[in-house]
Amino acid sequence: MTNTEQDRWSRVKGRLRSSVGEDVYTSWFARMDLESVQPESVHLSVPTRFLKSWIQAHYAERVLTCWQAEMPEVHRIDLTVRSAMRCAAPAKEVAVPGDQRRNDRHDGRPAPELRATAIAPVSASHDALGGSPLDPRLTFGSFVIGRSNTLAHAAARQVAEGRRGDSVMFNPLYIHAGVGLGKTHLLQAVTWAGNSGSERKVLYLTAEKFMYGFVAALKTQTALAFKEALRGIDVLVIDDLQFLQGKSTQAEFCHTLNALIDAGRQVVIAADRPPSDLESLDDRVRSRLAGGLVVEMGSLGEELRLGILKSRVAAARAHHASFDVPAPVLDYLARTITHNGRDLEGAINRLLAHSKLNAQPVTLEMAEREVRDLIRPQEPKRIKIEDIQRVVARQYNVSRSDLLSSRRTANVVRPRQVAMYLAKTLTLRSLPEIGRRFGGRDHTTVLHAVRKIEALVAKDVALSEEVESLKRQLQE
Repeated sequence: MTNTEQDRWSRVKGRLRSSVGEDVYTSWFARMDLESVQPESVHLSVPTRFLKSWIQAHYAERVLTCWQAEMPEVHRIDLTVRSAMRCAAPAKEVAVPGDQRRNDRHDGRPAPELRATAIAPVSASHDALGGSPLDPRLTFGSFVIGRSNTLAHAAARQVAEGRRGDSVMFNPLYIHAGVGLGKTHLLQAVTWAGNSGSERKVLYLTAEKFMYGFVAALKTQTALAFKEALRGIDVLVIDDLQFLQGKSTQAEFCHTLNALIDAGRQVVIAADRPPSDLESLDDRVRSRLAGGLVVEMGSLGEELRLGILKSRVAAARAHHASFDVPAPVLDYLARTITHNGRDLEGAINRLLAHSKLNAQPVTLEMAEREVRDLIRPQEPKRIKIEDIQRVVARQYNVSRSDLLSSRRTANVVRPRQVAMYLAKTLTLRSLPEIGRRFGGRDHTTVLHAVRKIEALVAKDVALSEEVESLKRQLQE
């Protein structure tokens, strides 16, 4: 690079800094380098795809205008990622034809265009925004609908089919379910469908990727850029929110959530429990999450399990035409594998492998042998603290609000202690969380109640039978 080019680049950066302000310049342009200057174009580079994508989308006009103040003959800026450019073969680029550009400049020349790569698949554009990897199989077309997921599917479709500028009906959309019941499938389907059109930006992130992105941005001093990028998304999809940890990360998530919802942008979230049970999250976040549409995806019924199995067999047959699973085998699998959808898919994969590697047809005897470890005992019902409070209040003829109140009369204290004891023994909730759900009590109060009832049950037969009766009612 010549001294003249370097001087021009310094003056362009000065104009850019004055135009966008110091904070924005530091976040987006401080690491942009000049690679070369051609008669009608300038080649610039940035260190990440993330920066390239954002600058292309939001600052094409500014960058070109600043260069034209130095070199009026320049009408194109080529922007590349340094790591890709220097460590690998550059991606094939195509300039947008002049007659396809917006001709809205006063001097009649084509509108500014940062050079674009050839149209890439949805996953490539999604990756450029810094999103988590997408599985091409997880689309609405491959999602099997049943009674337990009809509402979640309908709400997800409504989000995916929305357009930029439409009023947002459910915000945030919060889907919760156990492992393997289809949460991630629905969220990725929303991302695939939303990104198939060019007008909206849909970003899918796991909670882990959100945390990693925020921490990395803090380390590289690009936190402002990270925040602005997230808040420029039309639909933000966050998976496995229960794994979000760290006060600063949670605070940033809260600010991002509020900013997007207040701006009318859509947020879709999935977790393995309802918002009220996300103990590690701030009360304000839980409240905002609960303020949208909260949908639970229930366990898979036998009819739905059979539908999933048929769908997986059809998908396998697309690559292995001779693969066939007789109807009695499908019925057996649907009846006995009840835990989740991933076990059903694993069963089909085992049958396919056995059939292909041993050149044997799938039989009921073979299926019974191959999937025996997937047949698990029926999972006990998941008991909620609200259910415990309701059943105990009914048993002792007090109100649920009495259990949560500060009253210390004998007819309220004993039922409250029993309810706390059951909450500790029948749920996985921590002592502080149980205390919070019983009127904001301290965890030491809960511990005292648990020890008190344990001691009484050991020597009071009537109370022991009463507690066992309550457990049966809750587990039925």
